[in-house]
Amino acid sequence: MISTDDPALAQRMRIFRNHGITTDHRQREETGSWFYEMVDLGYNFRITDFQCALGLSQMKKLPGWVARRREIAARYTEAFSRMPEIEVPGGLADSESAWHLYVIRLNLDLLHVGRAEVFKSLRAENIGVNVHYIPVPWHPYYQNLGYQKGSWPAAENAYERMISLPIFPRMNESDVDDVIEAVHQVIDAYRD
Repeated sequence: MISTDDPALAQRMRIFRNHGITTDHRQREETGSWFYEMVDLGYNFRITDFQCALGLSQMKKLPGWVARRREIAARYTEAFSRMPEIEVPGGLADSESAWHLYVIRLNLDLLHVGRAEVFKSLRAENIGVNVHYIPVPWHPYYQNLGYQKGSWPAAENAYERMISLPIFPRMNESDVDDVIEAVHQVIDAYRD
């Protein structure tokens, strides 16, 4: 689902999701015409009516979900912002994040282990951490196009230090406390 308040962009996205064709089958049916034109490259990104209905019903829950994610993110930021071993995510002055992910960056020069050990230790504490996302040029498809590891130092450095903490609306306060406690415990154990 994509939303926009730009009519031109909305029309361009409709064409893109419909094989690059300017009209869809409903529009042709309404006019009694079979004629259509492909004016741009596009794909079959049309979703079903059922998926649309489900998406619209879920949109009603979105404000509550975003509010809960913001509460959790605020707790994490408060808990970790004074730890020099962790860089908490920042925001932009003119926007407010919905916190799809809460990604911390480890200051590895202050720890005697790498990200892999911190990740494994948090998982051993039953914390569902993850790593998002592997740099695009590291995937075989892009390497086959000639991209090479080591050519993207800023992105690669950030990737090597990132861990995504659990953040989802159904987390209760005890779940958030568990994450905070485990992160403190693991970082304390690996601090130089």
